[in-house]
Amino acid sequence: MNRPLPLTLLYISLLLFLPAPPASADLPYPITHTPKHETRAVWLTTYASLDWPRTKATSPRTIRAQQDELRRILDDLARANFNTVLLQTRLRGTVIYPSSIEPWDECLTGTPGAHPGYDPLEFAIQECHARGMELHAWIVAIPFYDYTHLKHPSMKPHRNLAVRFENKWYLDPALPQTPQYLADLCTEIVTRYNVDGIHLDYIRYPDHADRWNDRRQYAESTHDKTTLHHRRTENITRCVRAISKAIRIRAPWVKLSAASLGRRAPLPRYPFRGWDGTAVHQDAALWMKEGLIDMLFPMMYARGDYFYPFAVDWQDHSAGVSVVPGLGIWFLSPEEKDWPLTDITRQMHFVRALGLGGQACFRYAFLRRKGLYDYLRNTFYAFPALPSLTTAKDSLAPKTPSDIRLETTPSGMRLRWSASEDEPFADAPVKYVVYASPITPVDTHNPKCIVATLSDTVFSVSPFYLALHTVHFAVTAMDNSGNESIPARITSPPIKQPEHTKFPVVDAPSVEVSDLSGRKVLVSFDGQINPSDVLSPGAYILRSPHSDAPFEGLLNL
Repeated sequence: MNRPLPLTLLYISLLLFLPAPPASADLPYPITHTPKHETRAVWLTTYASLDWPRTKATSPRTIRAQQDELRRILDDLARANFNTVLLQTRLRGTVIYPSSIEPWDECLTGTPGAHPGYDPLEFAIQECHARGMELHAWIVAIPFYDYTHLKHPSMKPHRNLAVRFENKWYLDPALPQTPQYLADLCTEIVTRYNVDGIHLDYIRYPDHADRWNDRRQYAESTHDKTTLHHRRTENITRCVRAISKAIRIRAPWVKLSAASLGRRAPLPRYPFRGWDGTAVHQDAALWMKEGLIDMLFPMMYARGDYFYPFAVDWQDHSAGVSVVPGLGIWFLSPEEKDWPLTDITRQMHFVRALGLGGQACFRYAFLRRKGLYDYLRNTFYAFPALPSLTTAKDSLAPKTPSDIRLETTPSGMRLRWSASEDEPFADAPVKYVVYASPITPVDTHNPKCIVATLSDTVFSVSPFYLALHTVHFAVTAMDNSGNESIPARITSPPIKQPEHTKFPVVDAPSVEVSDLSGRKVLVSFDGQINPSDVLSPGAYILRSPHSDAPFEGLLNL
């Protein structure tokens, strides 16, 4: 009789085969296999401007500066092949968009309730989509700031929903109006904005929930044998149900996710007690089982036996929902716990080997600690990936793009096609995935062939893609669940090779070498380089961003 592998042996056996990063972040990294579908997310925190924005929008000049800050962050993430941004949109009873329900947060202007002069959420969505990334509106669900905030005129109708606990203010999950209040906030977003997802955070009771003062309320209201613990857990689940129902009715293509605590419950072999879902009345496993959410981001900010067996436990309780563990990369900081880089990279490899839905980093400001960003860009995320599939509610692919064609332009060529349509949801936005390869047919299952994810129906083709040989293209239409159409295909005609294509020796302070798909294969060197000494035969793009010696050209070895 075959017995399942015990959790301990399962995660130890996987750990034995996980590669560690190189000893020096300055050395070229070995490229690892990457899946085609993998959510690569980062939490972008607006609370107290921790990640963005640092500049306050008080004039046309500072508005542009605030927007440029976000552009630089998104460029940074795009270069490392991140595909999902969790943007903090509702903080603690305040928001970063013009809402009819809650006031503006002060992070944008420095003044509570002040309009920043533009719509930051709309701007962020456009900028993410322009870079092929999804934007999920991160909603901090239960907390408020304080009672001063609750005195804002827009909050007057909702003050009775707030309750004070340990000198802080929260929505009362037991009140029958609370689920609808949260559902209205999420409905406002999905009906006004082209967001890819709603991401619920702090959808739970506060820490030390055993001291939450609702026992009299419970005694007066209950007429059955339901325990207080069960009643509180159901209060939170009612909120999730209300939000899920509202989104399914208004915008069924929008993904709903939740950031649960990192440990679902104590495990028999790992009886950790304290900060887990049961302690704060959060039954994320039930939400997945009932199909209330499309993705789960458990905040697994721990290591060793507090990480690996609990990751396996989430997989066991996923019910087919995409589970994307949140990793505590801020612990890499010497000011925090000063973890070594291997603690994070081994977790990433373990999650991928386990077949979970991807990884999420908390938070953006810590991505460059101890070489993590370079490791992701050059190794773990060396190739693009599409977000993890969420096809439980929709498995029908959009129509195949039609009328695909190549057009010549002064700067190269443009690939164009006619717009597709998402068959089950006519109003749903459709994205397009462009694949390219010198081999036909283009392998659309291979992430190495992905060159762009677009909301538009045009792709500008660099002459470097076409200079050395015929290039074959494929374009698929993709819905928000990740279903892809049958590809439309076309082959480029040969074009004249650009000038200055041979660089036998490059003398520049810094050089970046990429293959024709844009993936960097030689990140940086100082002084004189002979690329033929370190690169395999083939075609490469060379760039030097240095202001005193700029160049860009094609290298043929």
